[in-house]
Amino acid sequence: MKSLVLAYALISYALFGVVFVWLAAFLHNVGDLRGPASRPAVDAALINLALILLFGVVHSVMARPAFKRVWTRVIPPASERATYVLQSSLLLGLIIWQWQPMPAIIWQVEGSAVWIFYGASALGAVIILVATFLLGHFEFVGLSQAWHNLRDTPTPPATFRTPSLYRVVRHPLQFGLLIMMVATPVMTLGHLIFVVAMAVYIAIGLRFEERALLREFGAAYAAYQRDVPMLIPNPFRRSRGSVHGAP
Repeated sequence: MKSLVLAYALISYALFGVVFVWLAAFLHNVGDLRGPASRPAVDAALINLALILLFGVVHSVMARPAFKRVWTRVIPPASERATYVLQSSLLLGLIIWQWQPMPAIIWQVEGSAVWIFYGASALGAVIILVATFLLGHFEFVGLSQAWHNLRDTPTPPATFRTPSLYRVVRHPLQFGLLIMMVATPVMTLGHLIFVVAMAVYIAIGLRFEERALLREFGAAYAAYQRDVPMLIPNPFRRSRGSVHGAP
């Protein structure tokens, strides 16, 4: 069973990587991935919003501590994080697969300026990946938990740390995702709906996540909230010296 949990985590991780690349291709409509419009704009918008709502509800519910306590009575606790990563990848893949094109152009940049947008999008992707490694990439995707389970060693408890990017914004992963989504030389109506809907979900989801972090880390996290912006860096904000964590 323990080796199966590790294999399951590896499969979830592999799918996560595939969907992440697929998302980048989707955002930039590589090879006309989104295709031409096939439905009236209102119908397309409703389907697209329903897809994002499904993703957001499932993603948020499965992240709640109360759900995890119940869920880990059904599945091995060591596979909980891998399952979370798997459902996120599957539902994001469903959005990309079933997305209804809305090709009306909001803005379009041509010439050498397009590389500024591609560079910014790549920077967003790098921020996402770096953010996961700063706090433990393999724990983030569920591989560490499966590995400790295989070796019969305890998974190290969560600790409050704020390395590098986490001293600029409290949630650099989501910040990178926003950059990645917005930085496109061709912004269509469908793409704009995707960006706005996902941004709304991120803002709502982070409120719930922050409540959980406050319960877990108490005064240390409250001080961190006062000192560091949640999502958008503020270069004019002066540090109060209350941020804790590794240098």
